[in-house]
Amino acid sequence: MEVSKPHAILLSSPGMGHLIPMLELGKRLVTLHSFEVTIFVVSSGTSPAESQTIQSSMSPKLCQVIELPPVDISSLVESKAKVVANLTVMMREIKPALRSAISTLKVPPTALIVDLFGTEALVIAHEFKIPKYVFIPTHAWFIAFSIYVPILDKVVKGEYVDQKEDFVIPGCRPARPEDVVEPMLDRTNQQYYEYLRMCKEFTMGDGILLNTWEELESSTLAALRDDKLFGDINRPPIYPVGPILRPNGSAGSRSHELFDWLDRQPSESVVYVSFGSGGTLSNEQMTELAWGLELSQRRFIWAVRQSTVRTGDGSFFITGKGGDDLSSNLPEGFLIRTQGLGVVVRDWAPQVDILSHPSVGGFLSHCGWNSALESVTNGVPMIAWPLYAEQRLNAALLTEELGVAVRSKILPSKGIVGREEINMTVRRIMADEEGHGIRARVKELKHKAEEALSEGGSSYHSLSQFTQNILMSMQKSPSP
Repeated sequence: MEVSKPHAILLSSPGMGHLIPMLELGKRLVTLHSFEVTIFVVSSGTSPAESQTIQSSMSPKLCQVIELPPVDISSLVESKAKVVANLTVMMREIKPALRSAISTLKVPPTALIVDLFGTEALVIAHEFKIPKYVFIPTHAWFIAFSIYVPILDKVVKGEYVDQKEDFVIPGCRPARPEDVVEPMLDRTNQQYYEYLRMCKEFTMGDGILLNTWEELESSTLAALRDDKLFGDINRPPIYPVGPILRPNGSAGSRSHELFDWLDRQPSESVVYVSFGSGGTLSNEQMTELAWGLELSQRRFIWAVRQSTVRTGDGSFFITGKGGDDLSSNLPEGFLIRTQGLGVVVRDWAPQVDILSHPSVGGFLSHCGWNSALESVTNGVPMIAWPLYAEQRLNAALLTEELGVAVRSKILPSKGIVGREEINMTVRRIMADEEGHGIRARVKELKHKAEEALSEGGSSYHSLSQFTQNILMSMQKSPSP
């Protein structure tokens, strides 16, 4: 029997950290494995950057991208509901629209791939009698930690952050109480129960795709596959297919003035500062960061978003539109004193193009996994500044296991990092002997990533195995 072309359905939740890897995964399935791909994107209704990203990064000749309209969840969550609660409820309520949209497609689907917030939609794959997969757009340590959370939920008494001992994950790096993911900070909050449910559902698909590669996390991946370590926890096949990220030159419009300035700077002399598409700092922390950059006397590019009045840092689903007057968020005279030393841009900067520029030698980052991969694959060491979500876990991995980043003594999410510490941290990466060793390590990982993606590499092979399994399931399925 002749087998038709496979047609994968991908479902992405709102947020650039989920959308970008899903779009790029779709591209790979089309260009490398001759799939047809339809990507359903759930709009948050609050971020114009999502639509801009789709338009700038996806050719209609590659994948069909369908934006599902935002759903009204105001009656289902509290007005001050946390990120995970909002996202999971939103993805739960979108299921009828997704089911209807899939049923009207001209080409029947042969596989469903959901991201980590879309696990409740796995049931739709049963209805269409197709295999189902979960794409976790982050690293293996995160999934190892997450699938172990239901066990921690039973044995840990009280709040996780109040524990005195690290959380031991079989065969993996332990997780410190202060580094747990944000939904675990309050066990009485709705988002904790949603996250706990997600952790159980991650393993309910026919496989898990990860945005990492074999050589980056070999010991953690080996532990995940070891029945002696995780034998009591159901684990479908694990497919490390990363790094999956935007290619250089895909960031859309570039400021000629910004890149003309970069072209004039010495090699690896500029530190790039950005907190992602949703990260914000308090007024006080903005001031300390500005002074720290000025004191370091290192060249910089800083993507500045309007500050918050509260003392805590971090946000999500906030576009962060600042006013035209950047100086209102910065110390008096800062822009004048640092003229020529640095460039301040409002809200957004073409990150992948900046990180790939030879003049950039450091990245002060919120440690979103997309940003971390963009830094590593361009050979740029990091200053870890985690704010929310799983970013504290990411920072621990980047600094302590991979050795490609440094971090401040004070967690930015717990207190104000002072200007002197910021100054010293920037110098550690950009000037000190320690920075030379980190730079060598990150460049080594850059080459390993290139090898993993090349034909015959570990991630290329892993994605090929994944697609072969879909083809085999098609051959076994009865003709319609």
